[in-house]
Amino acid sequence: MIGPMPKRSVVAAALLAASLSSLAAAARLYLWPGAQVPLLLPAPAAPPATEPNLAYPVTTRSVEVRPGDTLVQALGRAGVGARAAAELSTLFTRNGVELKKLRPGNALEVSWTHRGEPIEVRYAPSAWVRFSAVRWGRSWAITRAETRPDVRVEAVRGEVRRSLFEAIDALGESPQLVVAMVEIFESDFDFTADTRVGDRFRLLVEKRYAGEGFVNYGRILVAQYVSAGRVLSGVGWVPERPERDAFYDLDGRSLKKSFLKSPLEFTRITSGFTYARPHPILGGVRPHLAIDYAAPVGTPVRAVADGVVTAAGWDGGNGVSVTIRHRSGYATMYNHLSKIDAGVRRGVRVRQRQVIGYVGATGLATGPHLDYRVSKHGQFVNPLSERFIPGEPIGAAQRGRFLERAHTMIRQLEAQAPF
Repeated sequence: MIGPMPKRSVVAAALLAASLSSLAAAARLYLWPGAQVPLLLPAPAAPPATEPNLAYPVTTRSVEVRPGDTLVQALGRAGVGARAAAELSTLFTRNGVELKKLRPGNALEVSWTHRGEPIEVRYAPSAWVRFSAVRWGRSWAITRAETRPDVRVEAVRGEVRRSLFEAIDALGESPQLVVAMVEIFESDFDFTADTRVGDRFRLLVEKRYAGEGFVNYGRILVAQYVSAGRVLSGVGWVPERPERDAFYDLDGRSLKKSFLKSPLEFTRITSGFTYARPHPILGGVRPHLAIDYAAPVGTPVRAVADGVVTAAGWDGGNGVSVTIRHRSGYATMYNHLSKIDAGVRRGVRVRQRQVIGYVGATGLATGPHLDYRVSKHGQFVNPLSERFIPGEPIGAAQRGRFLERAHTMIRQLEAQAPF
C-alpha cells in the first residue's frame, strides 16, 4: 500500500512536468514569435472495428461489360487480380446478383488506393438497383441499394409526316413507345399497309424516372389512333385472370383478335391479293393469292395466330417456307424465307407473335420480300379483307366499372392532348 507521502510526491511530480512543458512552450513562442505552439492532445482513438479499410487518395476506373463477359473477365480488364475477382463473383452471387444476366453496355466501377489495391467495386444491373462491394479487412462487405421508380402519367400526341417512328422521334420519345402502341391496335389496323401521312395519335402513358432521369415506360393507360377519319381507341384494363393488361374499345370489345393483321411489324406491301397479276419471273398473267411485303433480308416474321406447324422447309418456287394450321379451318403460309427460326418444325405448336423465320429471297423471288398467304377450309382468302374471330369482350360483372373507366380516361386524354 502506498502511503500519503509517496502519493503526494507523485502528484507534485506531475504538476512540475506540466509547468515545465508550459514554460518551454512560452519560451519557444518568445524566442520564435512565428512558431506554432505545440498542442498537448490525447492520442487519437483507434477506429471502430466496423469501419471499412479505406485508404486515400482514391481513384476510380470504369469498365464496360462486353457481350459474353463474365464478372471475372470484366473485373480482369479493370485490373482486378484473378483471386479477388473470383471472390467478388462468389460474394455478388450469394447476395442476389444474377451474373448470368450481365448486360453488354453496363458498367463496373472499381476504386483503388494509391498503392493500387482495389477497395470498392460497384455494379448497377438497372437504374433501380445497385450493388457495392467494399473492402473489409481481408474480405469484402456487399451492400444492395434500391431506387423506387417515380411514376408519372404524361400525355403524348403527334402526327405522321413520313413514318410513325419519325413522328415519335420528333417528340423526343423512344421507339419502344411505337412498338407498344402498335401492339394495341395491330389486330384492327395494318400499320405496314394503312399508315398515311396526316394520321394522328395520342395517348396517356406511365413514365418511370430515377430522380429526374427518364428510364423507361410503364403501362399505356389509353390510346387513340386516327387514320382517314377512322378513330381507333384502346383502354387498358386488367382482366379477371391477368397475364398482363389487355386493351378494349370503348364498348368493351377486346382489341386482341385471334389473327394479327400482318406477319411483319413495319414494312410495305409491294403486291396485293389478285387473280390476275403479270408474273415477274415466269411471265404471263397468273393469280397472286397472297400479300407481298417488301423488307430487308433477316427481318423477323411472326406467326399471326396460335397454331401447329404442318410444314417447314424447302417448297419449290416458294423457297424456304413455313405453313401453320390454326383453328376454325384457317392456315397461313410464309414463303421465300432466308431461314426458319430454331425449333420451328413440323408438329411444333407456335404462339401468336412468335418469330418463326426471317425474310429472304429464296425460290422464285426477284428480291427480298415475304409472300404471305391465308387459306380458309382449303381456299385462299384475302388477308386484308378477311374478318377474323374477335377476342373475348369484357365480362358482364366488370362491364359497368370498365365503361366508367373508359369514359374517364377518354375525357382526361382529350383534356391533356387535344387534337
